[in-house]
Amino acid sequence: MVMKGRGRPPPNAGTDIKTGNKLRRKMMHIKRKRAKDAERREERYAFKKEEAKNPKLKEERLRRNVPLTLDRKRVWDEADSDAEEHGLGLSVDIERVKRAKQEEEDELNRPLEEGKDDSDDGESDNESIDSMIATSDEDEDEDEDEDEKDNADAVKDSSRGRKEFSLPTATERATSPSQSTRSTNLNLAPEALAAKFPSLFSSGPPPTPKILITTAINSALHDEADILTDLFPNSVYIRRTAHRYSHKFSIREISKFASNRNFTAVVVLQEDQKRPSGLTIVHLPVGPTFHFTISNWVEGKRLPGHGRATGHWPELILNNFRTPLGLLSARLFQALFPPQPDFEGRQVVTLHNQRDYIFVRRHRYVFREKRETEKAVVGADGKEMQGAEGIRTGLQELGPRFTLKLRRVDKGIQRASGQEWEWKGGMEKERTKFQL
Repeated sequence: MVMKGRGRPPPNAGTDIKTGNKLRRKMMHIKRKRAKDAERREERYAFKKEEAKNPKLKEERLRRNVPLTLDRKRVWDEADSDAEEHGLGLSVDIERVKRAKQEEEDELNRPLEEGKDDSDDGESDNESIDSMIATSDEDEDEDEDEDEKDNADAVKDSSRGRKEFSLPTATERATSPSQSTRSTNLNLAPEALAAKFPSLFSSGPPPTPKILITTAINSALHDEADILTDLFPNSVYIRRTAHRYSHKFSIREISKFASNRNFTAVVVLQEDQKRPSGLTIVHLPVGPTFHFTISNWVEGKRLPGHGRATGHWPELILNNFRTPLGLLSARLFQALFPPQPDFEGRQVVTLHNQRDYIFVRRHRYVFREKRETEKAVVGADGKEMQGAEGIRTGLQELGPRFTLKLRRVDKGIQRASGQEWEWKGGMEKERTKFQL
């Protein structure tokens, strides 16, 4: 009697058959995964050969395959030319609003051409505006389509069966990552903001900063506070007493003490589990008070290849502060550093804002000649930058390295609870809307 059992599949059977043996299923899954990876690798190398023969294919791929990051998804509040009258919680691009306002003024002050009626001018203006709005993206797409038609034959000959992907529109097309880093123009501060904070937006030359650095009560961050005195020029660290019978001075009393002795700011380093957790900066003599949280604190001596800072006053770089709140924060940091840096020290402090996180770095730079093995410097458009063919810049990080996050801006000099505030974080729940 022949027992009917489950027979094995033939040796030449595919790997799509599901077997009851767990080990056999595992081996078949590994074979399928290896075959799929080998197929993708062969396809990738085939594309690489095609792009080596036709460089336009690589340009097309790089133009199309741009990652969709959170910075590209950033949204702004709707605001007209009177956006400067709004509060700090409005996320608007001050530079864009100023530009739109200037364009409107230029349009109103433009003289009318002779021999034309006002009604005709209005109709022509409306038609031009409508056509610009409707076809701004279409014109660019048509230009791209014409370029694609010119190169269609070459692409077909070298594509060897590659799939054709539809190019995105001009509004969907990404910008270069390097274009997201722009220097902050503090001259674009709205008049309402300058009138609300006259001590930070003074018209005269800024005074030389004199900073008093201290810590929270019963703090153990004495070494970290000494590091801050090295970061901020012309600063001094005064310990807050922790004796049980001594008077516990408040921030208000310390600020009054510092203001009477011509200090321009008070910096309080907060602590959590013997680590820096926050930074409170009081702009003297009457405020405002900024509350930051600190993360990723790394001392300079723990950085690989670090250097030692000198006593020279550093240069200051402020990047990506674009909203009214961002310009206010940039003004605060500008007031903490001397307006005339010592260029012979070649030290620079960078505060780079990205997604409302302020990255603080300090470097020493040096200019040197380009080596033969190094590539050329390219700009945001991907082309070689003119005037920097044989120059290179070397950087050596000095430290400390940490990240700040603005949490609250108080009116004047408040108590620890901060009852009255100008701006408070955590009120915006949309991930694609940033405040700085």
